[in-house]
Amino acid sequence: MSADESLANELNTFFARFEATSSSANANSAYANNANGAIGAANGACAETTIEQHPLIITESDLAPVFTDIFYLSLTLSIIPSGFKRSTIVPVPKKPRPSGLNYYCPVALTSVVMKCFEKLVRDFITSSLPASMDPLQFAYCHNRSTDDASAHLLHTTLTHLDKGRGNYVKMLFVDYSSAFNTIIPSLLTTKLEDLGLHTSLCDIISNFLTDRPQSVQVGNCASSTLTLSTGAPQGCVLSPLLYSLYTYDCMPTSSSTITVKFADDTAVMGLISDNDERAYLEEIKHLENWCQENNLLLNISKTKELIVDCGTTNL
Repeated sequence: MSADESLANELNTFFARFEATSSSANANSAYANNANGAIGAANGACAETTIEQHPLIITESDLAPVFTDIFYLSLTLSIIPSGFKRSTIVPVPKKPRPSGLNYYCPVALTSVVMKCFEKLVRDFITSSLPASMDPLQFAYCHNRSTDDASAHLLHTTLTHLDKGRGNYVKMLFVDYSSAFNTIIPSLLTTKLEDLGLHTSLCDIISNFLTDRPQSVQVGNCASSTLTLSTGAPQGCVLSPLLYSLYTYDCMPTSSSTITVKFADDTAVMGLISDNDERAYLEEIKHLENWCQENNLLLNISKTKELIVDCGTTNL
């Protein structure tokens, strides 16, 4: 076995380390017929073993009815063909010279056909969600960015400090370990149902996340295939939205605490007066319990606290 092949197998096992046992649609027809045009809209890299995008674009008008039938049947049965879910994982180094497996980010390459299917499902999900579902999630939202998240943190901090002497703010910047890879499909499905999504749509999402064949590609060498039923593959069209839905119920429990999110980065703010930090500390404990219940692992080494005050308090 070559060094690249050995590394590919080690990385595949490492990326799958969070694996755990998880456990007629009128809504489907509304978006199955939108397949025409989705092929041209799909972009990004695809796995070398799958159908490439350029030939599909050329024959888009001829193939769209075929894929419409395939997509509609898949949606009706709530089953995605295993070949569609197959992904090739490209390990992207987090720094120039990775010193361990943890310094690689797993990016999934899937077929253009699967990307088209995901786009249709994603668009239908977003059209079915309440507008005010998670107002302080600044990622994956139209006309929102990191600048908006930073501006909200700054404005909230300055507003609280201006209310009087003795006020200060504590911010805990939380980092999760491989957040996308820890999603439990059964928990996500329950949350989607609570949001009022159609049962068939919840079932197709559950099927999308379970029994996913994946292998890791290092150079010209590919690892053996592992089948996963935990997590959402990074690089897929649906994964960012699914993660935001998975974490939408991570909400503050006090009027003096605020939880601001950008993708898998979370900031817990405590607006503290008279040195009373009880609500802030209880909020952190609540977040810890929520993480345990939802299979998210806190990365303690990258979680930092910031204290902002005007120098008038005894901290």
